Amino acid sequence: MLKGFKEFLFRGNVVDLAVAVIIGTAFVAIITAFSSGVVNPILAVFGGSDEVGLGFRLIADKPATFVQVGPIITALINFIIIAVVLYFVLVAPATKIKTRRSDDSALTDSDVLIQIRDLLAEARASEGGRHEF
Repeated sequence: MLKGFKEFLFRGNVVDLAVAVIIGTAFVAIITAFSSGVVNPILAVFGGSDEVGLGFRLIADKPATFVQVGPIITALINFIIIAVVLYFVLVAPATKIKTRRSDDSALTDSDVLIQIRDLLAEARASEGGRHEF
């Protein structure tokens, strides 16, 4: 049972997935720092004189009813940045490599068998149709 678990853990897909999760977590930390250092101050400019940030109150006298729009915009910007970077750094190159590899192996099994048949026919014709074993 431990042997099967060890094979599962060290299978390429599991290790690749673990690396992807770790890199993704680090990347999210970078984008979050960018948002809190750059995006949030820009959004605060549009927030007006209210110290809570960009948003509005549902009931004017109750501060607990303040709907914060700034964090929603920040999360949306984070998502867009992460999606764009992941697409151009991981998805687009992987797709290009995959199509390049599939073009190289465009022969099907039947194409290979036809080529083998033709080569054997040529070899027989050059030998005069005799086979020596």
